[in-house]
Amino acid sequence: MDSKPVRRIVTGHDAAGNAIILEDGGVARVRRIGGETGPLFHEVWNTPATPAPIDASSPEPAEPGISLAPPRNGTRIRVLDIPPDDAGLAARTPEQARAHFAEVGAAEASSHTGAGSRHAHMHRTETIDYGIVLEGEVVLIMDEGETTVKAGDIVVQRGTNHGWANRSDRNCRIAFVLIDGEYDAALEAKLA
Repeated sequence: MDSKPVRRIVTGHDAAGNAIILEDGGVARVRRIGGETGPLFHEVWNTPATPAPIDASSPEPAEPGISLAPPRNGTRIRVLDIPPDDAGLAARTPEQARAHFAEVGAAEASSHTGAGSRHAHMHRTETIDYGIVLEGEVVLIMDEGETTVKAGDIVVQRGTNHGWANRSDRNCRIAFVLIDGEYDAALEAKLA
């Protein structure tokens, strides 16, 4: 799957406090996970805290590799290219699903249990995620139910178990803004 680059424009301030463009180009961190049929992560930016520190011209905070979730108390924006599901996806074992998520530091997020699992890449993170489909379509799969999300649609993912299935014949490009969250105690007890 060929993927067009994601352009990132980063603003800041000059020595006099004037607003300026610091960067204008492709994102620096792009990585495919899960082999050649897996999704392509375009890591756009992250913040390490809330409120986010704003200074004149700092670069994106450094991170080792690609992480599924945002930094603790922070945020992340990424663009994800999700290719059409490959035929072998349905046969993935829970161990293979955990290994897939381990590539982005989140083996524990995988909730694939094998037979009876709704999708091999079902997962849950303790985050609020805003997903905006830019191109194509993807099926959002929940524990109960599913819906097709098309270009222009927005998903508000609230720490729920879910999976993404591309049942079409073309790429789906979706932008995600991820915000670190914390489960309410009553809900967390039900999820344990």
